[in-house]
Amino acid sequence: MSKRILFTGGGTAGHVTPNIALIEALKAKQWTIDYVGSQTGIERQLIEPLAVPFHGIKTGKLRRYFSWQNFIDPGLIAWGFLQSLLLCLRLRPNVVFSKGGFVAVPLVVAAWVCRIPVISHESDMTPGLANRLCFPFSRWICVNFPQTATHLPTNKVLVTGSPVRTQLLNGDSTRARAEYGLAGIKPLLLVFGGSLGANVINRVVRQSLNALLDQFDLIHVVGAGNLDESLTARAGYIQREYIHGGFGDVLAAADLVLSRAGANSIYELLITRTPHILVPLSAAASRGDQLINARTFQQAGMSEVLYEDQLSEPALLECIHRIYAQRKTIEARLSDFKIHDSVAMISALIHQAAEEKTGGVETKL
Repeated sequence: MSKRILFTGGGTAGHVTPNIALIEALKAKQWTIDYVGSQTGIERQLIEPLAVPFHGIKTGKLRRYFSWQNFIDPGLIAWGFLQSLLLCLRLRPNVVFSKGGFVAVPLVVAAWVCRIPVISHESDMTPGLANRLCFPFSRWICVNFPQTATHLPTNKVLVTGSPVRTQLLNGDSTRARAEYGLAGIKPLLLVFGGSLGANVINRVVRQSLNALLDQFDLIHVVGAGNLDESLTARAGYIQREYIHGGFGDVLAAADLVLSRAGANSIYELLITRTPHILVPLSAAASRGDQLINARTFQQAGMSEVLYEDQLSEPALLECIHRIYAQRKTIEARLSDFKIHDSVAMISALIHQAAEEKTGGVETKL
């Protein structure tokens, strides 16, 4: 009989794309797979092409600041819990895997109530609030980096790295240049600000476009609704709102990357040994997790960091030219980063949790 797993995670692509890598692996092992996400988040858009049943639930957010939504969201969270409870009772999964985001909290708690084992995954150096709420109900907590384990219960934590899609690891630079009509004469600069875009990065990159295109071809992932139609005819400048497929090819072709400092983005850059510059979200726009991520790998000599309050056309151009000139040295440092077979490790955990749930014999990791 096929085993069943419920995946959850949403709000940003970083809470979804690791799940996609695991879904690909478990499909090959004949698991029955469902996805639980918010009704309006990006997760539905990313999951539907996989032909996996998607179950939208109500979700709220716990804010540390005053907002009128704070009076409404507890009711949405409670409704999401009831929806999740009904899903658990109807679908009877063997395991729940949570990648985080506030949409995960109701399902994780409902699974615990139904005695369904939960495996959670934390990407950042320090756990976010949603995951901290989930951890007491989790059988295991998987993390990207050893530094994260110091913040978590030692009897639950495993350093697995982040599940990465097969197409990301098998990128083809020639295919990317053919897809985007780039001759390959100039090196390629890839700029992306995460699934929700990054207006400050977009603005400064476009201000610097003339100087950048003198040296580089440029693929610029701008985020939804941020295309600039006046720039579509610029030779060597490719704009996309989001790259759904073929991102591994683009990353393989890139000689240098300018990126936000989300943990999954950093992990992908580290395992593909791609020289990069990180522009972390400021503490005013986030809980500060990207600042911690960026500083950690800057101190390790693997990442260059350009902070938002330093971001200007001269600073950007100086940093890009300097890091591009040092790229061979940086690639050598990146080769020291330990790569885990995250998909295999977490798939084994999922199988073990399912065996424990059904009273089977534990699978050795």
